[in-house]
Amino acid sequence: MAKIKLNKIVKYLIYSDLVFYTGWGLISPIFAVFILKSIIGGSALVVGIAASINMIVRSIFRIPFGMCTDKNNRTAFAFMFWGLLLTAFIPIGYFYSSHAWHIYALQAILGMSLAMSTAGWTTIFSRHLDKGKESTEWGIDAVAAAGIGPGIAAAVGGVAVTYFSFKAVFLASSIIGLIGASILLAVKAECIKSKMKKSVVHKRLVPRIGNHNHNHY
Repeated sequence: MAKIKLNKIVKYLIYSDLVFYTGWGLISPIFAVFILKSIIGGSALVVGIAASINMIVRSIFRIPFGMCTDKNNRTAFAFMFWGLLLTAFIPIGYFYSSHAWHIYALQAILGMSLAMSTAGWTTIFSRHLDKGKESTEWGIDAVAAAGIGPGIAAAVGGVAVTYFSFKAVFLASSIIGLIGASILLAVKAECIKSKMKKSVVHKRLVPRIGNHNHNHY
């Protein structure tokens, strides 16, 4: 298999997804069990409503947030970083939850924060894809965010709950999520470097063009 070279911005975005969603993979197989065992009045109905709230709120906010990032490029990183950072703290909220309405409120916040982070992430990722490798790079991220890392983490989460506790899993998920969000700071640094390089090139070219026009006329 040929080695695939990725630019640094795309690479850091994929690393962030891999780490962040690996953290959330710890929760995915045990969340319903947690509600049934640890939430007062927990039932299959509560599990279903919780999942529904997350998906509906995410759907409501996703397009408006996307429109914001399309209109103003500066919002893209802010949405991506702060949305992911907020999402990383949600497992801590589960940690302290005892009633169904606690879960519902957290799921609403989760839906909004994921819509925010996804809007910013897709904007930056799309604009920095390497030409001719677009499908490959989207595919690599899909494997990172919804494949290998989360797949392994799902089994680890089940084992961790069996031998430790739900709280231990939620804490681990939050810590890993914060690491994933912090990787995005490297994206910001690379974007700044890229702008500086373009600025330097522009300043070098402008005098040459000006001198050329002056001599020509």
